[in-house]
Amino acid sequence: MADVADKFSYVYSCDLNENVQIKIGTLEGHRERPSYIDLLNDPMLKFSGACCNGCSDLFVTCQVFSDGKPLALPIQTSYKAFSTRWNWNEWLTLPVKYSDLPRNAVLGLTIWDIYGTNKALPVGSTTITLFGKHSTFRQGMHDLKVWLKVLPDPNNPSSTPGKTKDNNDQMNRLSKLSKKHRDGHMVKKDWLDRLSFREIEMINERQKRDSNLMYLMIEFPYIHDKDIEFAVVYFEKDADTPYQFLTHAEIVTVPDPEIQLENLVENKHHKLARSLRSGPTDRDMKPDAKTRDILNVIVGYPPTKVLTSEEQDLVWKFRFYLSFQKKALTKFLKCVNWSLPQEVKQALEMLNRWNPMDVEDALELLSPSFTHPSVRKYAVSRLRQASDEDLLLYLLQLVQALRYEDPEAVKTDLDNTNSHRDSTNIADDVNVLNDKERTFSVLTRAGSQDSILDALGGGSPKLEESAEVKLEKEMDLATYLISRASCNSTLANYFYWYLFVEVEDQEMDKTKNIYYTVFKRFSSVLSKSGLECRQRRSTLVRQQLFMEKLVILVKIIARESGNRKKKIEKLQALLQDSEVCKINFSDFEPLPLPLDPDVRVKGIDPEKATLFKSNLMPCKLEFITIDDTPYVTIFKHGDDLRQDQLILQIITLMDKLLGRENLDLKLTPYKVLATSSKHGFVQFIQSSAVAEVLESEGSIQNYFRKHAPSENSPYGISPEVMDNYIKSCAGYCVVTYLLGVGDRHLDNLLLTKTGKLFHIDFGYILGRDPKPLPPPMKLSKEMVEAMGGTTSEHFKDFRTHCYTAFLAIRRSANLILNLFSLMVDANIPDIALEPDKTVKKLQDKFVLHLSDEEAVAYIQNILDESVSATMAALVEQFHKMAQYWRR
Repeated sequence: MADVADKFSYVYSCDLNENVQIKIGTLEGHRERPSYIDLLNDPMLKFSGACCNGCSDLFVTCQVFSDGKPLALPIQTSYKAFSTRWNWNEWLTLPVKYSDLPRNAVLGLTIWDIYGTNKALPVGSTTITLFGKHSTFRQGMHDLKVWLKVLPDPNNPSSTPGKTKDNNDQMNRLSKLSKKHRDGHMVKKDWLDRLSFREIEMINERQKRDSNLMYLMIEFPYIHDKDIEFAVVYFEKDADTPYQFLTHAEIVTVPDPEIQLENLVENKHHKLARSLRSGPTDRDMKPDAKTRDILNVIVGYPPTKVLTSEEQDLVWKFRFYLSFQKKALTKFLKCVNWSLPQEVKQALEMLNRWNPMDVEDALELLSPSFTHPSVRKYAVSRLRQASDEDLLLYLLQLVQALRYEDPEAVKTDLDNTNSHRDSTNIADDVNVLNDKERTFSVLTRAGSQDSILDALGGGSPKLEESAEVKLEKEMDLATYLISRASCNSTLANYFYWYLFVEVEDQEMDKTKNIYYTVFKRFSSVLSKSGLECRQRRSTLVRQQLFMEKLVILVKIIARESGNRKKKIEKLQALLQDSEVCKINFSDFEPLPLPLDPDVRVKGIDPEKATLFKSNLMPCKLEFITIDDTPYVTIFKHGDDLRQDQLILQIITLMDKLLGRENLDLKLTPYKVLATSSKHGFVQFIQSSAVAEVLESEGSIQNYFRKHAPSENSPYGISPEVMDNYIKSCAGYCVVTYLLGVGDRHLDNLLLTKTGKLFHIDFGYILGRDPKPLPPPMKLSKEMVEAMGGTTSEHFKDFRTHCYTAFLAIRRSANLILNLFSLMVDANIPDIALEPDKTVKKLQDKFVLHLSDEEAVAYIQNILDESVSATMAALVEQFHKMAQYWRR
């Protein structure tokens, strides 16, 4: 079997003295609610997840069997709270070794739901043999059919097989073909493979949805041994004859036993080329014209590009020449072997010498690719140049970058009597800040750079280094973020909630300890600093208490029996009743709204509160500001808003980038804030869905003529409204295309009376889409007709805006790629599916290998394909019919 390196090996199971591992991935499908008869027989069933809205908190047990008898005790997944989908993504180590497995070993998996006291209900189960038909141990990912409401049958043949031999089962057939492709039995064509695998994913999702069955995705590891990079495990030495795997060229790749050995010649060359003696000669070295062009190409590589050894040597050789190019610094740091002290010493000297890089490029140095403390502190020193407004644009990613910090670097001298507590309430944090941090926080507000330097132990400035440079070197990311957030109320607001969600969501591991420590330090800095900081801390305390009371209210509404009208009446009544939730929601002391801290609110209008028509019934709440103006929000409970929060943050950033190019495309980046992994706020923009507009007015133009008539203008519509519509259409077409936003239909495209179009509901991103063959851009026939058709001047302006916007955002592609690279380990559903491919998917949309002229031609083809997409129009009709029957 050939792997990515075109070599293979095999080992026998009896020689492999390691425990078997299995990864529990996702569970897909829909659970049926228990029948009335079941509820009568067991009333406790009403407390099971099948009777609750959203995803219940299930767990999976795994056990190895042989001849129908267990070989070891079962192992189960850790507890995990789910909101929208069941995704464990967890490796389990089974208490049985490969060497102990018999040929007929079977793995039984059971999905459980907890209800009542010490009761667990089997949702379903499945089984799979550990060795395949050629005596090879299973590898890679498998989708297993789940047999509902039964325990696994480990006998052979089993009544609960995860793999069936149904000839009509497309998933099974396509899975076998995919395996042949992966094993090298088919000719690989990149462009065709992308189309094929995308279609396979759509077919699998459609079959899972239409079959009303549940499927559990698991993954077996590829074996890596100290002497073997990749191996196939066979059963026993005297078992079946090993199967000969052939590539499509009918050639078997034989591994070279020396391939993993140290290449002494290359290592010697590397050390000579980068020795301290080569420094003086390299200092004056200048590249010729050809080499200069190669270096320019290397510097222009996107962040995901891995440099070859030849390219690394070239960058190192001309490092002094490149030190005047600030964008070349990240490429140089990627060339350094950080395990060699001499090389590290030279690299750090060059770091101080290099032309200071931009803030946007410094974000790349905070990714997990760069672990050396000095490099990360240098990145922080560049972040110090960012304004509060710019820092706010990157704050979400900077909080995620804390997970890559050295845990020892973020620790502080907390009070030993409180260090064991696990409270995430900032009101309970009474730990003592160490003297250096306390002095630093006070002096930061005073603005004394020299005093700050002394507080951090920097001493007096030396001749070769300014005080500011020395200070910047000594500040880690956690200290920097705490100091900036302590001095700005808006930054403090979002920094607190971003941290709070991570502390609440993370499992108890190294990452959670990092976030918890930073959370404690932030609280201590606020509580031990001046009056202004203590007021900020008090505000955050009140915000958290307010959110806790609001969640209690929403839970009461969710448990209320009756239809939507009765629930709305109950909601309005509770907002006026201060006894139930111990707070008067209709009139309270002014408080900065967590969603938008620049807005101070003093109450919620009970009469305007309502519930939307959906499964989770989110609340529409109209806050009254201190200026007596309304601020309308949507509060969602039972929904994880972090994916929407990320996309809206990126849209806000893209709007800023377009503004820097003097392009105002009338985007509407409304605010979203996740206040937990299960609830959060969304800003409400007064608007109407395009589907609703078409149903009530017949066309988009009729809607505009109704709200913005103008007799002397084309189409009888105000020119400003048409301009808003054309520009916003172009802006969102480009933005949603770059972010791969899926599930676009006319119900999640909204229109304002001023002509601005904008998108909502970002449950599918990075190319994922539940609909078959979606167009690259959402540009329906009705949207084009509102511009006057494809031959109109307005449509020509629309295309021009699309080209201009695409090129403008494309120039900042590295910034956007760096931001997404810091999110790969965040608990964002569509990123968690394939974290290693996230940045690559985004990079492909920017077509960075093309020139600007070629990129314009590329986007022209995308527009033409989207306008003429017939499948999209057909799917839209199906969606419209489905929505009609749901009413």
